[in-house]
Amino acid sequence: MSRCTCKPGKTCEACFSQQVIDLAHLCGWRVAHFRPARTEKGWRTPVAADGAGFPDLVMLRGKELLVLEFKSDKRKATDEQQEWLAAFGQVSEAAALCLRPVQWPLIEAALRR
Repeated sequence: MSRCTCKPGKTCEACFSQQVIDLAHLCGWRVAHFRPARTEKGWRTPVAADGAGFPDLVMLRGKELLVLEFKSDKRKATDEQQEWLAAFGQVSEAAALCLRPVQWPLIEAALRR
């Protein structure tokens, strides 16, 4: 993991995501994450079809599916992100959550179980 360049006491979404990915790998999860790229119109994550708002991480371990969206302390999930989480949440044996750095104990417990 690269060093976090966030302000002291704050964790940006990118650093938070990497911390979760690192722990997930230690706990045996397979993780998919699609990073944005800088374009002339700003940062964009290339998606097609219904991909707008797709969650930050999709993780599998055995029959478990965990879908996560990350937000910093003040940002909110978009309507599209909330719709994706709701859709994944309807799948039996799937957990779909929007999480913040302050919820680290919950994240750690979910990944280690």
